[in-house]
Amino acid sequence: MIWQTRRGDGVERSFEREIESLKLGQGETFYGEGILAVTKALLQSGVSYVGGYQGAPVSHLVDVMVQAKPLMQQLGVHVEPCTNEASAAAMLGASIMYPVRGAVTWKSIVGTNVAADALSNLASPGVMGGTLVIIGEDYGEGASVIQERSHAYAMKSAIWLMDPRPNLDTIVRCTQKAFELSEASNAPVMMELRIRACHVQGQFEASDNIAPKVSMRDVLQDPAPHLYDHLAHPPVTFAHEKRKYETRMPAARKFIAEHRLNELHEGARGDIGLIVQGGVHNALVRALSELGLADAAGNSDLPILTLNVVYPLVPDEILRFAKGKKALLVVEEGQPEYIEHEIGSILRRADLQVALSGKDVLPMAGEYRSEVLVEGVAAFLRHHQPSLDNRVPADGYAREVEALKQHARALLGAPVPPRPPGFCTGCPERPFFAALKLAKQEIGEVHYSADIGCHALATFAPFNFGNSILGYGMSLASNAGVASFQQKPPLAVMGDGGFWHNGLLSGVTSRLKNGGDGVLVIMKNGYSSATGTQDLISSPSADQKSRAAEQSATSGDSTIENALKGVGVKWLRTVHTYRVAEMRKTLTQAFTSSFKGLKVIVAEGECQLERQRRIKPLRAASLAAGKRVVRTRFGVDEETCTGDHSCMRLSGCPTLTVKTATDPLKTDPVAHVTNGCVGCGLCGELAHAATLCPSFWRAEIVSNPRPIDRLRARVRGLFTGLGAT
Repeated sequence: MIWQTRRGDGVERSFEREIESLKLGQGETFYGEGILAVTKALLQSGVSYVGGYQGAPVSHLVDVMVQAKPLMQQLGVHVEPCTNEASAAAMLGASIMYPVRGAVTWKSIVGTNVAADALSNLASPGVMGGTLVIIGEDYGEGASVIQERSHAYAMKSAIWLMDPRPNLDTIVRCTQKAFELSEASNAPVMMELRIRACHVQGQFEASDNIAPKVSMRDVLQDPAPHLYDHLAHPPVTFAHEKRKYETRMPAARKFIAEHRLNELHEGARGDIGLIVQGGVHNALVRALSELGLADAAGNSDLPILTLNVVYPLVPDEILRFAKGKKALLVVEEGQPEYIEHEIGSILRRADLQVALSGKDVLPMAGEYRSEVLVEGVAAFLRHHQPSLDNRVPADGYAREVEALKQHARALLGAPVPPRPPGFCTGCPERPFFAALKLAKQEIGEVHYSADIGCHALATFAPFNFGNSILGYGMSLASNAGVASFQQKPPLAVMGDGGFWHNGLLSGVTSRLKNGGDGVLVIMKNGYSSATGTQDLISSPSADQKSRAAEQSATSGDSTIENALKGVGVKWLRTVHTYRVAEMRKTLTQAFTSSFKGLKVIVAEGECQLERQRRIKPLRAASLAAGKRVVRTRFGVDEETCTGDHSCMRLSGCPTLTVKTATDPLKTDPVAHVTNGCVGCGLCGELAHAATLCPSFWRAEIVSNPRPIDRLRARVRGLFTGLGAT
């Protein structure tokens, strides 16, 4: 992967290698990760339009397509990064009355929550062209969202849900078949991809990309005729409901069965069987391998039915798999046990007397890692296959895992310390929270409504801010009730991404309409940063960035301020976050002002990751050309530092740490700045704003110095030497 500066219409990260892989043709081999395989499969499916809202683990899909603009134009594919998940879902309306294939993507479950209204109104009339919603099922211990499942949305709206086995051939086939399934049943299809499926590495044999028959290049001459029964509007919605389950679902089940979208893995022991979601298949096989019931190639001794389509289930497939077996184990990650309940209903209705296990031996909630599955499968086998008891001792695996943990603790000599996530080095949001911590000394405690984004990291030490997180861009809306019964106005913080996603409408305009009091801080770092630094409507243009040099590239844009003024905000201040003393003063003014109403502070400061990506190539080019380059570094004077570490409690910068003092009379470790310092200057700003000890020093490292620089260094060295004597 390489990094480069903006060319005018793309994001900072370059996906040059990935874009080349999208051009592969019939018979060539694609190498890469799961989400990029999905991207290639979309082009092989003749998709006409692609939209989405950024968010892990599916961000790369839209990012790569945006940067592959020449290829998309050549194929006629329209690509649109949307302002939120609802606008992405609404794009699929193009396929209701037109024979065009469309795909959208976002992070679930939070993104699906946002898109729910549009999805319901899409699923009711159904679609003519194939539609696919690719959702990053961000579930489990590696997730960054609430632990819920998208399965409920599929069931309530009659949207078919695919959960492909984490294997690139399977993922690509499911992606392409999803469009056919959608068209065969006139219903939208969702495909959930867990983190491991998105990032699994592999290969598959590529096919030629297909230019869609209807596209930007081959446009329709006339719009579709008015067909009232294709609208999600009463009274036809009553007919839609019947059509979903009397026509579309049977058609979907027929297609799933005929095209064998679910996979049957035969096993030598046919009297018991395992039914597993496709996304959990690999973990299950790993667990069976630990139990000696599967080999390294994934061949299992036990029959496995892998559900690449988890909704709707095909009753005939379930019954055929269950026939002749005395017991089935349903491996279904998460809760409630939707699949297990449906399989139970299928078995009872057919009067097939098969013992059904699932959540009785497996955890109701939590990610199904292989060690979790080992215990659950072992419990199932002990009860239904006692002949395997010697392979599955009651606590043998648990003892082995615990022994490894004890060995690790012994090697470390102490328990592993907790390591909560924190802001990047030089993040412009850290100084704001330091200023807020200082301002609290004057204004006291305030109700703090947090939001989704990088700034949510302020909920951890050393800041520990936050009373609620209700949704992306909803921090201001979430304290509307609080404002009615507290003496001090509540504080809400949101990013510029959250502001455009939802905050302007649900928060700002609502508060203005109702005349409520409150303080809103908008982190204007220039990008939707927490999701990979994608562009916003207020992101700096290429011209602004080129003029910015090493200064903040956000200062040239006033789109956010103009929007706030346009809707009627009267009390508005813009302060750069690194001016800690000024930010502290502005916060104090906001909370002590006689103005009753919404007070907004725009905290400006470019995302440090984007700043580094922007200036590093400029510095490298200047160095190569022999030009003078100055780099700022900060450090701590060990002799002056007292070791009270107040600077760390206010900053939390990962490069500001401690080391053992060389002075034997100092028993406490002293502060120390590591080489990871990016020269943001926060430590010095804090020392000044909070009147801390004067132990921080600032140095300028000059490359390719001019004669005046060398002379100045000699003079300074002379005086420094005199001072030392």
